[in-house]
Amino acid sequence: MATKTLLDAKPGEEVIIKSLNHDGDSDLRRHLLGMGFVKGSKIKMEKVAPLGDPVKFKIKGYSVCLRKEEAKNIEIE
Repeated sequence: MATKTLLDAKPGEEVIIKSLNHDGDSDLRRHLLGMGFVKGSKIKMEKVAPLGDPVKFKIKGYSVCLRKEEAKNIEIE
């Protein structure tokens, strides 16, 4: 079964964070954790910028935009 990431979510879809893959980039991991992207959190994909990057999400009651490079490191259920 293929791994789904936040980039696979559709606008309006709610997903659960399964894990973070940071490929050894501890700054990226710390950045994502600091914004609330932790395992088990519910996140809603809100919309994609006209050129496809960044992507806007709602997590823990606030909206945040992530670059595609950041969003592809977050596995979802």
